[in-house]
Amino acid sequence: MMSDLQKKIPATYTAFSKYHFYAKELISAFALKEGYLPLNPFMNWNYFLGDQVKRDLIVRANNNLILHADELWQFGPIADGCYHEIMLAMKQGKKVRFFSMGKRVKDIRPLQIAGLEFEDELRKRIDVGEFIVKLKTYLL
Repeated sequence: MMSDLQKKIPATYTAFSKYHFYAKELISAFALKEGYLPLNPFMNWNYFLGDQVKRDLIVRANNNLILHADELWQFGPIADGCYHEIMLAMKQGKKVRFFSMGKRVKDIRPLQIAGLEFEDELRKRIDVGEFIVKLKTYLL
């Protein structure tokens, strides 16, 4: 018989902006407390491995984490890279959830689509309204 310590738990890819790099451990703790294995890119590669490898390789590695994850959880404002990660997760049929940022695990809260924020860099590159329509359709 398998003990609880040997049972597989679902995995979530934790997407968040480089501006919230400092919260990488907090986000991983939140996922673990929710019963999920955090696939946290900043915990795996630190901050892009200090540019010791090409960023394209890091993006590819992140995409592979998304492919292995059961879900994708977005924390805080959506950055350009997070947008692409969300789109990949949706293309793969993964569950996508959104959360606020907080200073402590207990401060993190689920967000509805109406509460989403977007970084200015992303707002310049995409039609946010169109993206929200895609999200609403996908999350139905």
